[in-house]
Amino acid sequence: MKIAIASDHAAVDLKDELVRDLQEWGHEVMDLGPNGIERVDYPDYGYKLATAVSSGKADRGVALCGSGIGISIAVNRHPGARCALVSEPYSAALAREHNDANVIAMGARLTGADMARSCLKTFLECEFAGGRHAGRVAKLSEPSFIKILQEDA
Repeated sequence: MKIAIASDHAAVDLKDELVRDLQEWGHEVMDLGPNGIERVDYPDYGYKLATAVSSGKADRGVALCGSGIGISIAVNRHPGARCALVSEPYSAALAREHNDANVIAMGARLTGADMARSCLKTFLECEFAGGRHAGRVAKLSEPSFIKILQEDA
């Protein structure tokens, strides 16, 4: 698989570790940066990552920042990205199986390297279950909820 990965300055060390792991596991890696610990803005890297995954340049993505929250919000601004913030392997599995998440987000200050590695491995090994989940996932990229909200107003 081709995996895009990006972080902010708070998660560069974790990003570098996960890049090595991904390569060892046989994946092609697109490291979208940053390459140092100088302060950067997570939205810039989240948007880059979302574009790489949504355009098909990468099959899946890994988004990292201090908490994982900010960068996951940035990634999810793109309608073709479905980013799930996870902290343990079960949520990583559900993100793929039920939500067809194409990006995983984690917080370097909250999730240790071993746990992040376990989450990532699970995320990459799980497949989307489809079935009853498919219609819900379709609504994430083409939000018909706007029409529902307008009708209720």
